[in-house]
Amino acid sequence: MKLLQRITNCVLTIGDQTLLLQKPSRGWWVAPGGKMEPGETIKESAEREFREETGLEVSAELRAISTIVILENDQMVDEWMMFTFQAKSYQGQLFDQSPEGDLEWKPIKEVSQLPMAEGDLYMFRHVLSRQGLMYGTFYYTKDFKLISYRLTPEF
Repeated sequence: MKLLQRITNCVLTIGDQTLLLQKPSRGWWVAPGGKMEPGETIKESAEREFREETGLEVSAELRAISTIVILENDQMVDEWMMFTFQAKSYQGQLFDQSPEGDLEWKPIKEVSQLPMAEGDLYMFRHVLSRQGLMYGTFYYTKDFKLISYRLTPEF
């Protein structure tokens, strides 16, 4: 059986702006992040991944835990856990170019208009406008079309 993949990411917000990464493969905007390494805590992973993709040091707080399920012919073909953090300050110099895509400060009010995975829209709405933790499960097709989802608290 395939090991459950663990992903961490971090939403950096400064005032009314947030730092996003545009991935070249789909042109989708994401919070910088990536796969956890063996033995890391989720916080260590989120901060390391953010630093590797942006050049910035952050201290992150957990804001959302999501299960992502990929279905094909109603059968699960992949599953991973995503731990989303938020940081509200940083140290260091932002990379001119991330190894993972294009970095750009975006107005928070415009984030919901950007191309992204549909489940990420719920995550960003929560992190950018609510307090506390969000728990979610998102079911996608193999080409990342959202089939269904469950959220606590609901949106």
